[in-house]
Amino acid sequence: MVKREVWFERKFTLGLPVWMFPNVVERLRGTPARAEDLLRGVAPEVLTRRDGGRWSVQEHLGHLIDLGQLDSARVCDFTEGRKALTAADLKNTKTHEANHNARKIGELLAEFRADRHGLVRRLEEFDDDVVARTALHPRLDQPMSVTDWAYFVAEHDDHHLAAMTELLRKFGVR
Repeated sequence: MVKREVWFERKFTLGLPVWMFPNVVERLRGTPARAEDLLRGVAPEVLTRRDGGRWSVQEHLGHLIDLGQLDSARVCDFTEGRKALTAADLKNTKTHEANHNARKIGELLAEFRADRHGLVRRLEEFDDDVVARTALHPRLDQPMSVTDWAYFVAEHDDHHLAAMTELLRKFGVR
């Protein structure tokens, strides 16, 4: 299997055309369904099993939920025309402290679906002027359009879904 790139080492080619926005939003809408499909019927002891010091499947999913607040802040950044996007906690403190393994997978999936539904709903309310806005991404240190940012979020989702799939394969489930 091809090795995934470490998230913080990824480089992004930005400048997606505005007409891609609905396609990228649709991709974001589908992430909860893909997560549910991937995790359906997997035993709790597999979902909460860590591979050394790395996150479990549930912790990867919980991380996507934890970033919902950052996504919401960044939607506001674009809506309000800020010059820079809200910075992320690069140490992922919230995820490390959340104890997502103590929760039931159904609760996590339902929360992720609800959070993502809210994000998609807000993005679909953007008019053409807001979609055309750009703001500086603090970690990447480059301007990012709303479409680029939504693509970035979708890529991050897929990064963690791929990590979950890797773990499930390693533990003999997929």
